[in-house]
Order: sequence, then C-alpha cells, then structure tokens
Amino acid sequence: MIYINEEIKQKEYINLEEKEILRKKYKIKDIDKVVDMHNQEYFIRKRKEVTLLDNINGYPLDDYQSKVVLSNEKATLVVAGAGSGKSLTIIGKIVYLVNCCHIDPKDILCISFTNDATINLKNNIAKNYNFKIDIYTFHKLALEILKQNNKSFIIAPDNFLEETINKFFDSIMPNNKKYMNSLKIILGKDYKDKELNNLKRLIQTFISLFKANNYDLSYFKEILKKIRFTINYKEYRVNKNILLFIINIYLLYEDELSKEQAIDFNDMINKSLECLKENGLKTKWKYVIVDEYQDTSMTKFNLIKEIIRLTNAKFLAVGDDFQSIYRFTGCTLHLFLNFTKLLPYAKIFQIVNTYRNPQELINVAGKFIMKNKAQQKKNLVSHKHLEYPVKILFSDNRVKALKELLELINSNKVEEIMVLGRNNKDINKYIDKEFKNDNDMYTYKNIKFRYLTMHKSKGLESEVVILINIEDSLIGMPTKIKQEKLLKYVNKQKDYYKYEEERRLFYVALTRTKTITYIISPTKNQSVFVKEIIKDKKDVKTIND
Repeated sequence: MIYINEEIKQKEYINLEEKEILRKKYKIKDIDKVVDMHNQEYFIRKRKEVTLLDNINGYPLDDYQSKVVLSNEKATLVVAGAGSGKSLTIIGKIVYLVNCCHIDPKDILCISFTNDATINLKNNIAKNYNFKIDIYTFHKLALEILKQNNKSFIIAPDNFLEETINKFFDSIMPNNKKYMNSLKIILGKDYKDKELNNLKRLIQTFISLFKANNYDLSYFKEILKKIRFTINYKEYRVNKNILLFIINIYLLYEDELSKEQAIDFNDMINKSLECLKENGLKTKWKYVIVDEYQDTSMTKFNLIKEIIRLTNAKFLAVGDDFQSIYRFTGCTLHLFLNFTKLLPYAKIFQIVNTYRNPQELINVAGKFIMKNKAQQKKNLVSHKHLEYPVKILFSDNRVKALKELLELINSNKVEEIMVLGRNNKDINKYIDKEFKNDNDMYTYKNIKFRYLTMHKSKGLESEVVILINIEDSLIGMPTKIKQEKLLKYVNKQKDYYKYEEERRLFYVALTRTKTITYIISPTKNQSVFVKEIIKDKKDVKTIND
C-alpha cells in the first residue's frame, strides 16, 4: 500500500484509464476509494491555485463547474441542468486548456448545434480572451472535412425534399395508374387535402430520418418484412403502399440531388464520415468539445467517434437529457444515457447549481420531468427563492387572458416578456386587432413581448414567461398527434413513458423564466400536464379569470 500511495502522490488528477492501470498493477480492491480521495484533494488544491477560474466572462466558476474544467478524463459527459452555466463551463475549460495546460487553440475543436450558439461562443471568447478556436456546427464541420478532401458540392435548399415530394404528387403520380391506385388504398377515394398533406409530411419525415441514420436501400426490404408480421392485413396493405411512395420519392430525390450536384444536411455528415474513413484527417485536434450533446444523432456521434479515433483527442460532451426535444430529426437520447457504455474510460460529472430559476420553480419542473423513467436523476439547487413561481390563469377567453397577464406583468415594471406556444400559429388564437406584430415581436398597449415556439426557445431565457395553448386538444400540449407506426423503423429512440418527449418540451418551456412562468389554461379542456402540476399547491398558484 505504501508503494501505491507514493506513486499516487506524484500524480495530479488520476483519470479512469490511469486508475485501471494502477488497479491491474497493484491489485488493490479499494483503489476507487483511494483515487477518489486523491482527486478530491487535487480539486481543492488546484481550485485555489488556478485563479483565472474566479473570473470566466465576469463570473466565478462554482465547485461543480471547476471539477469539469480541472479534470482530465479520456471522455467526459457533463450533465447540466437548465440555467446551470454550461456555456460558461465550456468557456472555462477552453481558457484553462490554453492558458494553464498550454494547449494550442488550433488543437481544440468545439461543436455546437446552431449558428447562433457558435457565434455567441466565438464572441464570448474573442471579447474576453486573446485567442480563437475552431467552433463549428456539425454541418459546417462536415463541409470543412469535405473541403480538406477536395470534395465540392452545392448545398441543397432546406425545402428541396419538400419540393421533390410535391413534384411527385403533382406531376408524376397523376400519370401513373399504379401510383393512383396506391393513393386510393392509403387515403380512400374521397380523401381531403388535409389527409394528403399529412401523408406528404409522413414521407418527408421518413426520408429525413432514413438518411439521418444512414440506412441504405436494402433496409427497405427489411421494413417490408417487419411490417408484414407486426400488423393486420389492412394495415399492412396501407403501409406497403406508403412505402412504395417513399421508396420512389427517395430515389427521385437522390436523382434530383445528383443532377444538381448537390447534397443535403444528412449527406454532409454521411459523406464527411466516409472521407474520414478513407483518407484520414489533416487537422490533429487534441480536444473535442460538443455542446447540446443530448441532441446528437447516431451519424453525428459516429463522426465524433471517428475524429477521436484518428486524433486520439480527449472528448468533452455537455448537455441536459431533460431538454432532449429533437427526436423527430434523428437525435437519440440513447447516446446520452449510455455514454459510459459507448466510449472507453468515460466519466460523468454533474453541474447542479442553477443561476436562472428560483428553487421553487426547479422543484415543480424537476418533479414533473422525473416522471419520465429514462432520465438522469438530478437535484438542482438555486440560491434564488420566490413564492409561487408557477401561476395558472384559468380562462375561457384566450385573448382577454393574455391581455390581463400582460397588463399585470407590466404593472410590476417587467420589460422582458416571452410568450411560448406548442406550434408556430398558436399565438393567432390569443391576439386581436389591438396587437401589433413586427417579426415575432408583439406590442399591446406599448407592452412588448416576443413569441416563440417551445422548440425555438431552448437555450434562451426571459424575466417572465407566459405559456399558451396548454390545452387538451389534438395540437395542444401535450400534442395528441400520434407518431405514424412506419416511423418507428427509422427512429432509433423508443418511448419509455407516455408523452415522454412532450414532457421534456414542457420542462424546457417552464424553465425559460428568471422569475415567474404564467400558464393560460381553459377551465374545461385542461391539459393533463396542468392537472398534474396543480396537485402540488406548495409552489403552484391558480388564478381564476
């Protein structure tokens, strides 16, 4: 034991890979305890020494954030709650690597999911620190890899697949008896435009997910076999004909892309991965950092894994499984929940302090989201406190209810207001001629507010938030639109609990506020989510119109 203690004392932070070497070398059963104690002493000592962590973009890093920055694992997953300062932690890690570990900024690759997020990260680093690093979206990274391999393509417009589907139905199908018969089998003779549009959306989603998971044409045969033995003959006949449309539209779409020498977003990822496997990588990154990791698809994960394999880079992933809301684009929470199984020597850290929400709101939102069985358990902590941070206004007059809340909020001299709905057009049911709209910024009696969907609000915050369309209806919250059975064959993530993703979406909406979240609810058709959260009267207050 003396020998192992002496060897450990000579080290700073001992990661999982080094711990396994020590375990095999000394065959000590309680090596976990010994290493944990050593690392804890390291964190305490190092936190005092590294004074730059006292001021990252004007804020000190807390103990949880500091551990992420000071650790040195082969692969790290940071489980971060809403408003816990994950972007600050990422910046802290980058600054520490450059200034204290003397890592060349060119050796750090950072990936975020939106252009806005990458721009914000770049600006925050450039404004306060005298260096630049490579910050990409996944698609811009893929394009950079293709460029390094002298592959040049035209990027297809976002609506290219939708246009191809319309071309098929408008120009090709009417001249083909087989297709026309298939349409009658699927929709019946007297179908309506709405039913046809739903079919088009299903086809578009299927093809997007098919490509997002990088399936090949042979997979269509597998799906045909699977549906034959899992559903009755009538359903099989309908789904077989939908698949006929999907296959032919997919082939048409690929042909149209080829004619234009164009690629779509899914092609970018898939082709860049092919390039890496065939030709390797010119840029030898030492660290790969991915933000919003909960929204990673299998193909994006495979791209990251290949970069790590080629460079032997260390990997830091930051995200919140509570906020995984993009399954319809091919993202799978499996990659988050099984992080330590998918990557060798992987460790999970949590940052639990939240700096946005009051503790009482966290209590409501946390209890609500943990009804999902497939979620990481978290106990978030806030120094902020507020009585009744969730208030529900019951009213059967939507417009009147929104006006009343805006006037109430304005009387408290709050200027920052965000209104969130489930769908793009939800706001139209809550406004009249007294409201003015300027690019999703609305004004009512000089009271300004921004309208967004709940999906678009992720990553944003506001002083006060108002939630609308929280109703028991087909397109309310939670939505009752069922996922088509066919989509399960191209969507790798399974539902473990009813309304699982809708529950996460509602959690995102609840936690955008710095103070109070107001919910407008009808008195009769109440959402099951509203019924659920009002059971705990401690932190939720109901208001009658």
